[in-house]
Amino acid sequence: MTTAPLIVHSALLTGRLLRGLRRMPAFLVIGLVQPVIWLLLFGQLFRSVVDLPGFAHGGFLQFLTPGVVMMTALFASAWAGTTHLQDIDRGVMDRMLTSPVHRGALVIASLAYQAVQTLVQSLVIMAVALAAGARFSGGAAGVGVTVLAAVLLTVIFSAVSGAVALLTRQQATLIAISQFTTLPLMFLSSAVMDLGLAPAWVGRVADYNPVEWAVAAAREAMLAHPDWSTVSARLGLLAAAAVATGLLSTRAFHTYRNSA
Repeated sequence: MTTAPLIVHSALLTGRLLRGLRRMPAFLVIGLVQPVIWLLLFGQLFRSVVDLPGFAHGGFLQFLTPGVVMMTALFASAWAGTTHLQDIDRGVMDRMLTSPVHRGALVIASLAYQAVQTLVQSLVIMAVALAAGARFSGGAAGVGVTVLAAVLLTVIFSAVSGAVALLTRQQATLIAISQFTTLPLMFLSSAVMDLGLAPAWVGRVADYNPVEWAVAAAREAMLAHPDWSTVSARLGLLAAAAVATGLLSTRAFHTYRNSA
């Protein structure tokens, strides 16, 4: 098939998922409650951390906001595979496979749906942070990089979650793997704490952590005079990981299709 059907089918299937979200907006709202609590509660609880020797950033709320954005993207995307499991359980996936829909569109639509949710949630979190007193010197460019990093992070973990769901077809397995990976990835990054205050080995592990790449890119872009080479390098790593995991998810879908 040519590229045109892939784009059209992806857009239509993404619209299908977004219509479901529009009919039940409570899912989007509930997904925002926890990160807003993190932002406001942690922002107050740990605000004195900025006075510790080794903390290399400004106000704690400004420091925390990119971390909360990425934490939200991480936790939401880790459950993305449930979309495939629901379609499998309801027989929707089988009907899709017997239709002329482009197979790649089934994977792309799931990733695009998660990316749209992340876009909305990221903007709301940053708006709440601004209302709470945070100030981001990076302006619109910093906000744009933060959203882009969050979307790339979402694509990475949505693709992995989708691959796990398609290969195992078990909700319990997806939940177990998600819970096993998300918290360690969050704490092995600078999402909630400056790595200068963490043990050296945490910093070394964080160098290979996509969550840290996203947080570092966003936090650097939010500065008044960001190092754009650092931002570009982190975004490049995220983009490469997104492509790799996207291919993994596509491969998992082919495996599922051949065994269905």
